[in-house]
Formats: sequence, structure tokens, C-alpha cells
Amino acid sequence: MVKISRVPAAPHRPDPHSWADDRLTAAWLGHATVLLNFHGTWIVTDPALEPRVGIGRGHAKLGPRRLVRPALRTHDLPPLDLVLLSHAHMDHTDLGTLRAMQREVPVVVQEGNRDLVRRFRRVEELAWGETTQVDGVAVESVEVRHWGARMVTDRHRGYGGYLLTKGDRSVLFAGDTAYTDVFTRVGERMKVDLAILPIGAYDPWIANHASPEQAWRMFQGLGAEYLLPVHHSTFRLSREPVEEPMQRLLAAAGAESWRVVAREIGASWALP
Repeated sequence: MVKISRVPAAPHRPDPHSWADDRLTAAWLGHATVLLNFHGTWIVTDPALEPRVGIGRGHAKLGPRRLVRPALRTHDLPPLDLVLLSHAHMDHTDLGTLRAMQREVPVVVQEGNRDLVRRFRRVEELAWGETTQVDGVAVESVEVRHWGARMVTDRHRGYGGYLLTKGDRSVLFAGDTAYTDVFTRVGERMKVDLAILPIGAYDPWIANHASPEQAWRMFQGLGAEYLLPVHHSTFRLSREPVEEPMQRLLAAAGAESWRVVAREIGASWALP
């Protein structure tokens, strides 16, 4: 059995207690898990903070193990105002991590996923285009190109990203997606400060996961100011080398690579 102590630590450790409540701050904790302080509203996306993702829990879980420890564990997180779950895949809806969270935390899921989080007291399901309000943040479900089944037999489950808006600031969290021009339409109606887009697991799964170059094109179409790349360097889910997604993304960005933030697990970034 592989123990998490054998897995290298994240290169950075965020200090959320030092983050100001009057700005947008984010830290990449690994895979698709991002901790946000959105002007005083604490949000975590697709929390997966256990040693493995898959069937089971903790060290007894069957599935891919972490290549790098999470930058923070569940007990290190500040009191949360919102948990966002993009779809039912086990590397995005990790039941072990969710069981360790307070039941009072509001959770927003895509349509057809409520049963996975029924232990929480406030759960809202959103179909694409639907919006809810949580702690002053407008949360809109956004169309992506992926699929939502947890098991082979439950293809009814929804999947999608989220557009978060508070005041005149906005964040797009795409969850998982192949290349799509949907985000261009989002950018036509709203200025997005930070786009959280996946860049890994494309070989051979390009029909479901965008390549780094495609992620950069989606970012350009969206017209966002900054890009926080996720879904890479954390689990071995595909054939490309672990370092390749970030290398290819930065090459695609070229002279605009300054827009790519939080490039290593645990790295923090604040909107200037």
C-alpha cells in the first residue's frame, strides 16, 4: 500500500489567513482544486485532497495516487462559504474529501448530481444557464464539452463549468472540457478577470480534455485577463509526460505568458 508520506510535498504552501478580503486571491491546491477568496467569499473548486482518487476512501482507495501531495489538506482550509463541483468523475467529486467537510457548507452541483452530496444541508443543482446566489456571489452554470457519468450506467448526470460574479469582478471555472467556443460567448457579455481552465490528460483523451494549445485558444476567445491552469501534474491520468502540459501552455502563450498564474501546486496569486 502506498502511503502519502512517500509522495513529495507540494512545492508551495498557501497561507490563506494572510489573504485580504478586499481582493481576488487564488491558490492551486492540485488537480482541479483551487481555493479562492473572492472579495471575502471563500470558495473551493472540485476538492480532491486525499492520497488517491477513485473507489473507496483514504489509503484503501482504488485509483490513481497523487504524484504530489495537496498544498493544503481539508483541515487546513479556512471556513468555506461555497463548494463547487463541476461533474461526477471521481477526480473532481471526491467523496472522501467531501466527507471531511462541514455539512453546513453550501454546495453547488450540476443537474443530476445532488445524490452524491446529500450529506450537506444546502445543495443547489444548476443546469446550463441557470444561476443562484451564495454569500453575495452569483453562480452561473456554463456549458462545456465533456461528460458527466460517475459509473458506466449513469449517463444522466450533468456536467459544466461555473461563472462567478461579485460586484465588478468575475471568475470562470471550467472544470473539465475539450475544446469549445462557448467561452467566447461568455466573454462577449462579461469581462472575466480569472479563467481556471484544464490543460492536461489530453493524450489520448483529446475528445474530452483540451490540449494546452486549445486551452490557450479558449482563454483568448474568452478575453480573460489571467489564466490559472489546472488538471495537470497531480495524477497520472493519461500518456503525456507530467511536465508537458505546462511547457506546451507557456510555449503557446509566448510573449503573453505573464498571464499564466499559479503555475506550481500550492502557488498563490492575487489580482493586481
